[in-house]
Amino acid sequence: MMLKTTLAAACATLFATLCATPASAQVPAGYPADYQKIIDGAKKEGKLVIYGATDSKATQPLIKDFNALYPGITVEYNDMNSTEVYNRFISEVAAGGNTADAMWSSAMDLQMRLASDGYALKYKSVEAAKIPGWAVWDDQAYGTTFEPAAIVYNKRLVDAKEVPQTHAEFAKLITQPKFKDKVTTYDIEKSGVGFMFMTQDARENPKFLELENAFGEAKVRVQSSTGTMMERISSGENLIGYNVLGSYALVRAKADPSIGVVLPKDYTLILSRVLFINKAAKNVNAAKLWLDYMLSHRGQVIIANDSKLFAIRADVTGETTSADLIKMIGKDNVKPVPVHPIVLQFLGPAKRMAFLKQWKETAGKK
Repeated sequence: MMLKTTLAAACATLFATLCATPASAQVPAGYPADYQKIIDGAKKEGKLVIYGATDSKATQPLIKDFNALYPGITVEYNDMNSTEVYNRFISEVAAGGNTADAMWSSAMDLQMRLASDGYALKYKSVEAAKIPGWAVWDDQAYGTTFEPAAIVYNKRLVDAKEVPQTHAEFAKLITQPKFKDKVTTYDIEKSGVGFMFMTQDARENPKFLELENAFGEAKVRVQSSTGTMMERISSGENLIGYNVLGSYALVRAKADPSIGVVLPKDYTLILSRVLFINKAAKNVNAAKLWLDYMLSHRGQVIIANDSKLFAIRADVTGETTSADLIKMIGKDNVKPVPVHPIVLQFLGPAKRMAFLKQWKETAGKK
């Protein structure tokens, strides 16, 4: 009888403690009090569906920490390449079926096409003022990372004196016989981020045509993923890679003695993974929590130290941050791709076809 009474008392105490915990305690410090409505709404929804082009390994620390902050919300993360993210979302919307609540992709131009076509919810994040102005568009699309486009090479097979430090040096290097059939980059027809990087190069590099011709002379080998490029460079099947996603490459280089990474000194393109909330999101409150979390100091610390995708916030310290990258490359040489419809310049059917046609006739010639 005593045991039952003790257990009952303990349960009653626990229940009272849980009930007595004020809901407002869950509102992050500095957020408005009425943010509790979003938290309560998200708890009722109990789920969040994300379509992303970020490796699951890099995403899991974020999901784990988000769950610690907001328990009871199941996060369903779908890892695809950047073109698949776009195509799946569009096809599901057209069919009238269920789709993602939040879209998070490195293909900035494809994300901006969706946002500017009216698929993004207008939501002013409480964290918006903490990220650069170029990384926010119309309170709809938000940049979350600060990742460089890098040149990656095999340190065992490419002499230190050969390693190019600029785009012009790279173009000159790969025309040497040693590099024939040994150069790799993204397949810009299949990779959204690859197409976006190359079109931005065309805007920044006055000698882009010379670069394309150099790719053609080298008989460039194209891949649809960063991982495949790095595997082939590490093994020696390829000697050097162009426009490789630097966030992944710099992490790989720490563990793989064969991998060397160069951030070009003439200019380094900076990609920011764009996040937006689906205007027709089924779990809209959960999506708002996720967006705010990703831009928060707490979320950005995870991005810098666990996901290693380079935090975009200037007030974050850690292993991979925008501040460190700017210091490394030089402020004048950092060229962020803006979260803005201007990146859609080459996505129109006519311009896209013309760009791909020129690429095939120059870089793609065998």
